[in-house]
Amino acid sequence: MERFPGGRPRLNPSVLSRALEELRDYFRGQRRSFTVPLCPQGTPFQLRVWNFIRTIPWGETRSYKEVAEAIGCPRGARAVGLALKANPLPIFIPCHRILRENGQIGGFSLGLERKRWLLEHEGVRVRWPGRIPRRG
Repeated sequence: MERFPGGRPRLNPSVLSRALEELRDYFRGQRRSFTVPLCPQGTPFQLRVWNFIRTIPWGETRSYKEVAEAIGCPRGARAVGLALKANPLPIFIPCHRILRENGQIGGFSLGLERKRWLLEHEGVRVRWPGRIPRRG
């Protein structure tokens, strides 16, 4: 519960219903971005990382280093990885779109097979195991 200061998160039934509908559409290939409001709890650095990650379009990838540079921490690639590890809302905050600088798939809190599947679902060609061609 440390991600939710003061106890359990409050759930708004209409937001939860909308989130489920958007996820269903995403997995059907009918949605490429999410509009449901998010209020994840995290450090200021984590929030900067997560907010940037949400701007990466469907089917595109970035490296940990590119994310670090984009948020003004050019030497913070490892810190970006730690922020992604703490991501409370994978898919809504699409950390599966972040790769190692050499194009290798890197880590993922839901497992590498799921990361590979999500990337392929979004049209990213994955050579498994191995590297992913950089975004076009």
